[in-house]
Amino acid sequence: MSPSAPKFRIGLPHRLWRWLPVAQRRRLLARATALLAPRPAASPPAASQGVAIAGELSCPSGLGESARLMIRAARAMGVPVWPVDIPPPTHWGRMHASLVGHPPPGVPLILHVNAPVLPLALLRLPCDLVRDRRIVACWAWELPSVPPEWHAAAPLVHEIWTPSRFTAAAIEPLKPNRVHVVPPALALAPPLPSGLDRAAFGLPEHAVVVLVSFNLASSFARKNPLAAIEAFRIAFGDRSDRVLVVKICHADHAPDDFARIAQAARASNIRVINQDLSGPDHHALTAASDIVLSLHRAEGFGLVPAEAMLLGKPVVATGWSGNRDFMDPSNAELVDYRLVPAEDDRGVYRDALWAEPDIADAAARLRRLADQPDERARIGARARESLLMKLNGELLLVALRSLGWNPPAERRRTERPAVPVTTVMGRDKVLVTHDQS
Repeated sequence: MSPSAPKFRIGLPHRLWRWLPVAQRRRLLARATALLAPRPAASPPAASQGVAIAGELSCPSGLGESARLMIRAARAMGVPVWPVDIPPPTHWGRMHASLVGHPPPGVPLILHVNAPVLPLALLRLPCDLVRDRRIVACWAWELPSVPPEWHAAAPLVHEIWTPSRFTAAAIEPLKPNRVHVVPPALALAPPLPSGLDRAAFGLPEHAVVVLVSFNLASSFARKNPLAAIEAFRIAFGDRSDRVLVVKICHADHAPDDFARIAQAARASNIRVINQDLSGPDHHALTAASDIVLSLHRAEGFGLVPAEAMLLGKPVVATGWSGNRDFMDPSNAELVDYRLVPAEDDRGVYRDALWAEPDIADAAARLRRLADQPDERARIGARARESLLMKLNGELLLVALRSLGWNPPAERRRTERPAVPVTTVMGRDKVLVTHDQS
């Protein structure tokens, strides 16, 4: 989370809107706004001066963070960037986007806004920010197929970037041969912890600390925090030298779900942190932990585990979905699972399969790591090393070049990774191998 990302409150119009069934309001919003949204130019100009990157820049959401990460990574590569802040649909009081400076004509517009609300986002942008530009959508999804309400937005963009091969496969039918894998370039915009230590978070110095961190505004069922708590309890019971930290943001978004977590976490060695933390402080909490646990049922990418791995932390995670792009048995503890029909009380995830992690297997992996500090150190070091290679911005550079932008000469001479990098261009996988010379 960006340290500049403020929290927001849900207004009365949004509360009234939320009284409608989720599936119904999503379809209604997507179809109605898609009819009014501007269509992209048939032959947009090639990029030559940089990119405009738009999203919920002032909002602590996953898509807002993906936009902020891309801005930092692009700037690190020497790409001129024009940030555009689009308020989320919940900000009924501020309907229009804001930007500092105006992108020159022809600069591509990269939108970190998911399909159901992308038409609305286009309507909130100045007309000359949309007209005669290449429109790129950055979409993330967590199941093997996308819902029907995503289809209406596909004709409004020229191409789609996704954070993982898993997500690309789900979105590919919407825009055949126009879907590209562009993961967050975290090695160019790495997590930087603040100076807070264990004492600042009230954690015992000599205990093994397991961290579970998630946003309750996202799907409670998908993040599956109750399974993580159960796995910890099975692994360690009430041992005082084993501590579970459950870090939650946006608990006020789903008070009933928060109450379920609080009830499950009633144990002397489980701490629930329900407060806003800046990005550096959140990374400091991760750095103060020994193991990061994610028993998700599905992830489009898995930003929290990826950042933990870059901080050199061993991760125990469900071995399915988008996180498999950067996790393998050599750099993470992958938990066994079985695929089951997705069931989500909020109605967002439906009509597809997702993973049910094996809690006993997760507990066994937690016990082994907790008892073997050398193994934790080995896996953490391997995790950091591998992600510095896998998330080094190479695929972002490929994607920017495909828009027509060419880096400065000194950037072209930058050292390239010594391992193969795989991207997805449409239905076929294209293996791009960089030599080690």
